[in-house]
Amino acid sequence: MTKGRHNENIQQSLQRLHKGRTYRDLSTVMVVPTRGDIPATVVSSWMGLMRPMNQPCGGPVFFQGFEVGDAYNQAVEWVLAFNEQCKSNPQARPFRFMLTLEEDNTPPPDGILRLIETIHDGDFDAVGGLYWTKGEEGQPMIYGDPTVLPKNFAPQPPLVDQVQRCNGLGMGFTLFRVALFEKMAKDLPKDAKSVRQWFRTVQDYTPGVGGRAFTQDLWFFDQATKYGGRFASDNRVHVGHYDKQTDITW
Repeated sequence: MTKGRHNENIQQSLQRLHKGRTYRDLSTVMVVPTRGDIPATVVSSWMGLMRPMNQPCGGPVFFQGFEVGDAYNQAVEWVLAFNEQCKSNPQARPFRFMLTLEEDNTPPPDGILRLIETIHDGDFDAVGGLYWTKGEEGQPMIYGDPTVLPKNFAPQPPLVDQVQRCNGLGMGFTLFRVALFEKMAKDLPKDAKSVRQWFRTVQDYTPGVGGRAFTQDLWFFDQATKYGGRFASDNRVHVGHYDKQTDITW
């Protein structure tokens, strides 16, 4: 009678389990800001995403008709409100992670699993897949080297197939710990619609101080570092950036 291949090398089997983190609470929700028109090429890649076995993995939940920063603000508030409701419902489980997807990004099938592995291994607060801005002169969306002061968001050359620490990321395929939002929530005031400004698109000028410009993603990462946030790009996770006009994935 055979004892089974996994039993023949228990240590190796345990290493595989620890690496996959499947024994932990990996409950994840996918959120998508959208204008309401998502190409079939993109949807097909999302349908092929592998999800953690026997773990809640909700969505995608779509936030349509908002400016992109406000769409993400709405998404975070929705997740936090859902988690709060779970406290009074023993049958519901709060989400530990929020995965942002954008309507022109095509992640690989094992993308979620790899990001979950990396966010645990590196004790990060957010981890993104590697993707580039569109066009022949595309830049990797890995911003700032944490070892360089003063803090900056200059595009960084990717370390091939490695996990690379950074100051900021794009949000086309990025996994966030919900705990980071919970930590920041107490210091962010709500507007008239009970929404906090987690993400903001900023372009302004102050006389005597100078100008500043942030896309909604880098605004968030700039604020989150004040709360000890640690971020990385998982350069093993190759994410396409689809251009509908040219039918090219960059």
